[in-house]
Amino acid sequence: QVQLVESGGGLVQAGGSLSLSCAASGSTFNISDMGWYRQAPGKQRELVAVVSSGGSTNYADSVKGRFTISRINAKTTVYLQMNNLKPEDTAVYYCKVTSRTWFVYWGQGTQVTVSS
Repeated sequence: QVQLVESGGGLVQAGGSLSLSCAASGSTFNISDMGWYRQAPGKQRELVAVVSSGGSTNYADSVKGRFTISRINAKTTVYLQMNNLKPEDTAVYYCKVTSRTWFVYWGQGTQVTVSS
């Protein structure tokens, strides 16, 4: 089992920055990919960014050049630095962890609101 604790998020004006973090505990030796997803009201949950255990990253086209995902602390904490935020970035952001045995764990979600 893996437990995830998210922090960060909040309210910011357009053009501002926020940082999210997600700390994993438990069976962290088995973690493979770590990433962030978001879900806006009335929309499906979508990928924001993901980083593999080897450090490879993948971003949604909508956030490329503005968001940066990183992974440190023995690869059990993942961060999302969000710059130049836009109102369309408003959503609940979820941390997702995938184990090497393909179990999937989700964080509780944190609200990001960008005002225009």
